[in-house]
This record gives sequence, structure tokens and C-alpha cells, in this order.
Amino acid sequence: MNPPPESSDRPNRPDAAGRTDGPDRSDRRAAPLGARARARVEVTTAIKDEARRQLAADGAAKLSLRAVARELGMVSSAIYRYFPSRDDLLTALIIDAYDSLGESAEAARDRSAGAAPAQRWVAVCEAVRGWALGSPHEYALIYGSPVPGYRAPQTTVPPASRVGLVLFGLVRDAYRARGLAVARLPAELRPEAERMAADLAPDLPPATVAALVAAWAQLYGLVGFELFGQFHRVVEDRPVFFREAVARLADGVGLAYPD
Repeated sequence: MNPPPESSDRPNRPDAAGRTDGPDRSDRRAAPLGARARARVEVTTAIKDEARRQLAADGAAKLSLRAVARELGMVSSAIYRYFPSRDDLLTALIIDAYDSLGESAEAARDRSAGAAPAQRWVAVCEAVRGWALGSPHEYALIYGSPVPGYRAPQTTVPPASRVGLVLFGLVRDAYRARGLAVARLPAELRPEAERMAADLAPDLPPATVAALVAAWAQLYGLVGFELFGQFHRVVEDRPVFFREAVARLADGVGLAYPD
């Protein structure tokens, strides 16, 4: 769950000096896919769509490549050319879910540019909640009960970190603009806070990083309580309750919410 460094291992991205692995091709259109490649993309999409339908009906633990193939009218051996195992299919679905959630958070950050940092924080948190309510089964896949026998590979870490990186980025911007209140750090927490800061955000005060990690976890707790029914007959006006709760989280990391 730890946010990765701000750099990326994606190919063909420029380095710190603006260089790429080859000549600039930014003005060229991507070559169209051939018929075979298009067919593979279409079948892969159909497999994932059917897998999501089965997730919604039966849960991740019962996902079966053979069942997916049967519903698509494929021979069972054919689906293994696209996903060698159930875990490979699960990983693809998990990455898609994290990326979709991350895109929603990033879009909310970008739409709120120019607003106060705490308002942007709330906008991002509301985007996370909105995505979860609109995609409950995908949210359950990535933040619900672990799937028995499945171990997520390292490839899930960068997409899983996208929301965290957005929140860290908002706080970092406020800190650089001298608009962040740094909380007192209890002595017993200092060693762990300094370790987290060294790993996650060396440019931020350890007290801020510790508060950020706590707020990140509390955000998903709020969303999960609503999504999985723990607020039933407890919280009625959930949008207002959520907005106030995440505004308090913003205050806890040092972002003052405007009156």
C-alpha cells in the first residue's frame, strides 16, 4: 500500500533532463492495430467484462476461468492463451480497478485547481467515494476481504498508490507554499514517523507524513463503512457526513478548511 516514488518505470517516459530512449515521436500518430491484435484486445475485454459480472454475482473467491470461458462460448483451453491462471485474471481486474479509481481522484484534483488545498482534498475524497458507490464490486475486490490463495504481485503497487500520491501531492503543494500547519509529534511515534517519512516523502515533516498515512486509511474506512452497510440506521445524510469527516481529516494533516 505504500506510495511508490514519484518517478515511474514506464517505457519511453523522459528522464529528469527531458531525454527519452529515442527520437521524439510525440507528433506521430500511433500505428493502427492489425486485425489479430484488435481481435485479441476485443477478446481480452470480453473476458474481463464477464469476469466482473461473475465477481458481482458470486464474489472473487469463486471466480473461475472455465466458468468465464463457458459463458463466452470459448473452449476452456482457449482462455489460457489470454490469462494463464485465475490469479493472472484477478491481477488484471485489480489493476484496472485501481487505475480507474486513481483516474477519478486525479480528475477531481485537476478540476479543483485554484481552490484552497483543503477544498481540493475534500474534492478528491468525494471522488473516491463516488467511484466506490458507482463500482461497489470493484471496490470490494481491492479493499474488501482478501481472496483466499491470491497474492498480489508487485505490478499492482503503482496503480494502488495513485490516490495516495494525489493526497500526498496536495499536502506537499501546501507545505511548499507555507500553507501547512505541522502538528506536534509525540515522542513515542517519532521513530516510526521518521521511518515512514524517509520511505514515502522525505521532503515532508515526519509528523505530517504520519498524519497523512492515518488520514489515507481513515478515508477508506469511511468509504467501506458506507459501502458495506455499517452506517445503516446510523448515518442518514451520508454525503454531508462524509464531507464533514474528510474535512476534519484535512485539518488533521494541517490543511485548514476555509470558513
